[in-house]
Amino acid sequence: MARFFREPDRRQRHLPPVDMMDWLPAGDIVHLIVDAVALIDLSGFEAAYEVGEAGQAPFAPRVLLALLIHAYAHGTRSSRAIERLCGRDAGFRFIVGGAVPDHTVIARFRRRHVDRMRAVFLAVPELCREAGLVRLGLVALDGTRVKADAALDADRTARRLEAEIARVLAEAEAVDAREDRRFGFGDRRGDELPEGLTGAADRRARLAACKEKLARRAAEAAARQRAKVEARAAEERTTGRRERGREPKPPDAAVDPDAVASVTDPDSGVMKARRGRVQGYDAQLVVTRDQIILAADVTAEANDGQQLTAMLDQAQANVGAVPGEDAVLGAAVADAGYWSEADAASETEECEPFIATRKDREQRAALRDAPPPRGRVPKGLTARERMDREPRTKRGRGLYRRRGRTVEPVFGQVKDRQGAGRFSMRGTERCRGGWQLDAAVHDLRKLHRESVRRAERGGRDARTGRKTAAGGARHRLPEHPKSPQGWSRTDPRAIQQQALQPLLSENGRSRLSMTVRLVS
Repeated sequence: MARFFREPDRRQRHLPPVDMMDWLPAGDIVHLIVDAVALIDLSGFEAAYEVGEAGQAPFAPRVLLALLIHAYAHGTRSSRAIERLCGRDAGFRFIVGGAVPDHTVIARFRRRHVDRMRAVFLAVPELCREAGLVRLGLVALDGTRVKADAALDADRTARRLEAEIARVLAEAEAVDAREDRRFGFGDRRGDELPEGLTGAADRRARLAACKEKLARRAAEAAARQRAKVEARAAEERTTGRRERGREPKPPDAAVDPDAVASVTDPDSGVMKARRGRVQGYDAQLVVTRDQIILAADVTAEANDGQQLTAMLDQAQANVGAVPGEDAVLGAAVADAGYWSEADAASETEECEPFIATRKDREQRAALRDAPPPRGRVPKGLTARERMDREPRTKRGRGLYRRRGRTVEPVFGQVKDRQGAGRFSMRGTERCRGGWQLDAAVHDLRKLHRESVRRAERGGRDARTGRKTAAGGARHRLPEHPKSPQGWSRTDPRAIQQQALQPLLSENGRSRLSMTVRLVS
């Protein structure tokens, strides 16, 4: 039994390891992040800088990108917090070396290159595929509400927008008149304009954007209503009898005075979430059975019904752009939010949709209580009845039951573990770039976790022995894709490097640029 407590000697005279590689364990995720970013073609990032001119040299884009990925992987989003960690955390210090970037440099890099994050996201699933983590044959699709950088209190009705625009214009005219009296009409430009005028001009632009959004939404609703009226009229002319039920209202393109839009972020919308309403976006993901993200997108539409075809096409384009690969998604499972007759008829050779036609609770009860249908598909079924039958078949049950444990945990990992519950930028395009960077970080974390598992299991695939998911023969791919040869049996870092090695050409340059350009 010990006779004393162990106390630290804070005045101990010793030096840290000379080699920074020895600062962190071999299996730390920072090694994988640095190696993976080194393989990505960042020529588009580098072209935005002027190197060789006078002035201080900028930070290399691969350093700042690796820094952002490492920070996101640990749930740190603030540029000021990242700057502090670069001076006190060994992992962050390993990435930047002795030069600590200012928080303004980090924030500007994130804002300047947000539209290039799609190329980064497309490169990471290729790394996962080379490591044998991308198993197709079954994908799951779902969406989640992510808060915008705006509050519900910033929403304004169309009636109030008109009043505020009129007030801002009146204030601007008053400022112009006051400055004309002070500076004259043409002798001075008025570069000393009060700060209030600049703020008013910016606010006027945002108010105009909100007004335009409401007008566009009203025009789209009128177009949908017009199509509904015309379809009903055509059906009545064909059958020669009047349709049952009320006649649809005539289309009206006028803006509803009570329709609302956000002044802070006009692109965002009011979304119904589990805990009330939020001002935000609908973030979409397509995920494999091993929770590798194949497609990520952001939309301001509150309804998922129009997203299924676009997301599955995006996922198929991403996996189909890999040189030398002839891969298909296989079966795609989605909840009732994606149901529409058009999507139910969208089956292709690459993808077979399984869409629930009722709420998730009711769908689970139907799978639990009702026996699976047997025999051939009855003739005369509507599109909804056919799709309602598919998830209840023996094969469909095995596929649909995987949906919840496939895609929903990914949202928890991205929003809670990585801190992606709120966007830090405004506008659909910028939020889309941020969401795709979050998806890339998630896939890298999965790749790191698998490399550690293989090290613990002596270099073998941790999924050996898992049964193949239920599915048709034409959608079923090999359960265990060929893994790179020569896995290290002890060192996680060696496993990470060997997983990335097939992506290097003979001269050591990255082959990922070919894949990224094919898709983008």
